[in-house]
Amino acid sequence: MEKLRHLLEKLKAGEVAVDEVLEALKNLPYENLGFACIDNHRSLRRGVPEVIYCAGKTPSQVAEITRHMLRNGSNVMGTRADMATFDKVREVAEDAKYYDVARIFAVQREEQPKNKGKIAVVTAGTSDIPVAEEAAVTAELFGNPVERLYDVGVAGIHRLLMNMEVLRQARVIIVVAGMEGALASVVGGLVDKPVIAVPTSVGYGAHFNGLAALLAMLNSCASGISVVNIDNGFGAAYAAHQINRLCENNN
Repeated sequence: MEKLRHLLEKLKAGEVAVDEVLEALKNLPYENLGFACIDNHRSLRRGVPEVIYCAGKTPSQVAEITRHMLRNGSNVMGTRADMATFDKVREVAEDAKYYDVARIFAVQREEQPKNKGKIAVVTAGTSDIPVAEEAAVTAELFGNPVERLYDVGVAGIHRLLMNMEVLRQARVIIVVAGMEGALASVVGGLVDKPVIAVPTSVGYGAHFNGLAALLAMLNSCASGISVVNIDNGFGAAYAAHQINRLCENNN
């Protein structure tokens, strides 16, 4: 969209031809690549460009989507990306950056509006960190300051209580936990901030690949907790960003 704005400004100044602007307009509101339809209006509607979910796509498909998004003046972010996908993306964007724990790649060429409110990302255990990093990196790429607080689960609750200042200073808190998923309820009972719970597929047999944590979080006795799907760190960060941005706009 920034590219289109620049073209319109140049058109008003007589620096470009009408045909060049019309060529850019042909890709609005979406661009059909055959195997994918890129939503070029996403940033206008939601404030954030479309994000590529890389799992199930070939590296070449992801690279082609990236190429077209960059051509249309958009920042690009891909989730659940492996190194093979990132290597292919680097062929069309040498400035792409890869966050290996989060499994995210990003190409940031346009300045992202910054939020002042802090998002805290909290995990019950070290095994939850990959999902937590997906949330933390996503929130940072969307323009939010992030504070990480890892391995503070209920098995050693003093670790959480000794870091209450991190929770108090946050505008939104993302709690990532597997096994029985109890940490979200504990945090929700301690703070007056929105809490977004992320169940993870971490635990022994009876956790049913995260279903036990999901049901525990949905049944939390602490009021006001929102719950996203199992291992969905990206979805939690997106929701946290929207809350944070809404608060910024109302200040």
